Amino acid sequence: MILETPEDTMAFGRTLGAALRAGDLVLLDGPLGAGKTTLTRGIADGLGVGGRVSSPTFVLARVHAAGAAGVPLIHVDAYRLGGDLSQLDDLDLDTDLESSAVVVEWGEGSAERLSEDHLVVRLARHDDDTRTVVLEPHGSWTTRVDELQAA
Repeated sequence: MILETPEDTMAFGRTLGAALRAGDLVLLDGPLGAGKTTLTRGIADGLGVGGRVSSPTFVLARVHAAGAAGVPLIHVDAYRLGGDLSQLDDLDLDTDLESSAVVVEWGEGSAERLSEDHLVVRLARHDDDTRTVVLEPHGSWTTRVDELQAA
């Protein structure tokens, strides 16, 4: 998918957020400035969760209370962990995953072990400021991802 503007990134995030349910794990991959936090803002809108969505770089995780969809959002930024899985374990995300949707920025290589059912969203930013999104489904996401791409 090509996302030409930040509004397109938000719109795709809303579509993804509307499709999320408790127990879903989404890993966002991409360099600085690729749009991971913007996408997460759209996901939060799609879920209807409360609170301002910003990068949780310095707190590692933010919990957004459930909204209209009844599913809380846990937004994690694993950038500062540098591969230290013990800090990720300290967040007890595996427990929270049962009742929440969990979105992890910079989580690939560590967070996918939380669930065999997860979606990796790869974002790339191009010189013309457009973004390319590639979806890499795992487990149950292999059948669910078709709905996202059709929307």
